[in-house]
Amino acid sequence: MGVLNVTPDSFSDGGRFLDPDAAVAHGELLAGEGADLIDVGGESTRPGSDPVGPQEQLRRVLPVLEALCERVETPLSIDTSKASVALAALEAGASFVNDVSALRGDPAMAAVVAEAGADLCLMHMRGEPKTMQEDPRYEDVVSEVKAFLEGRLAVAVGEGVAEERIWLDPGIGFGKALEHNLELIGRLGEIAAIGRPVVVGASRKRFLGALTGRPEAQRLAAGLAAAVLAFERGASMLRVHEVGPTRDALAVAAGATLGKRADLQGQRQGQ
Repeated sequence: MGVLNVTPDSFSDGGRFLDPDAAVAHGELLAGEGADLIDVGGESTRPGSDPVGPQEQLRRVLPVLEALCERVETPLSIDTSKASVALAALEAGASFVNDVSALRGDPAMAAVVAEAGADLCLMHMRGEPKTMQEDPRYEDVVSEVKAFLEGRLAVAVGEGVAEERIWLDPGIGFGKALEHNLELIGRLGEIAAIGRPVVVGASRKRFLGALTGRPEAQRLAAGLAAAVLAFERGASMLRVHEVGPTRDALAVAAGATLGKRADLQGQRQGQ
C-alpha cells in the first residue's frame, strides 16, 4: 500500500504533494513501482495533529483521485474517518476505505462502506491523533489491541459490512510507546489469528528513529526490516512510503520462506 499524503503537515512528507499535479505524479510513481493499492489522504494523523474538516479533505483529495483513476490501473484507497469524504472518494473511483478510527469517528461510515461494497480497514488507536502519544499505557498491548479489533470487526459486520472485505491494522505508532510497537510486531501472529488480513504501517515512524538514531529521511533500512518481520508474522499488506525497495525486500523474504517450506517438505518425504 503506497502512501500518498495530500497534506501540508503529515509527519514525513507533509507539503510535498499538496499540489494536485505533484500528488498525481507521485501516485503514478507508486503505481510504477508496483503498489497494489495507493492510499490517498487529506488529513494528517501524525501525533499532535489537528483535525481537518470534510470539505477541506475533499478539496485536497478529489482532484488527485479523479486524475489517478484515469492514469493508473492500481486500485485506490481513501484514508479518512469522515463518511462524506469516503462517499465522494468511492464515487470518484476509490474502492478501499482506510479508517484510523475503526468506525468510531463517524456513525455513518459503516453504511457508506456497506452500500458501496468497498473494502474497509479498521485500525486501533488509543485516543485521537492530537493526544494519542500522551503517556500511552497497556497491561498487555497485544491482547488489548486484539480485543479492540475483534470488537470493531463485530460492529462493522453488524452494520452490514461484508466480513470478507474487512482488514485489520494494529496501529503501529498510534497511541503506543516504543516497547508497544515492538511487542505488536513481534506477536503479530496473534492479531492475524483473528482471521482477517492484517495491514501494518511502520514506514519512517518515530520508533524506528528511536531504535536507530536516524532522522525520517534515513529510516528506509529500518522500515524494510520492520516490513519483513511483519510479513513473516502474518501481515498481508504493508503501508509504506518506498514501494519499490519494500517489494524487493518482501520478494526475498517470500522466496526464503518458500525455500524453507520446500526443504521441510523434502525432509518429510525422505523420512
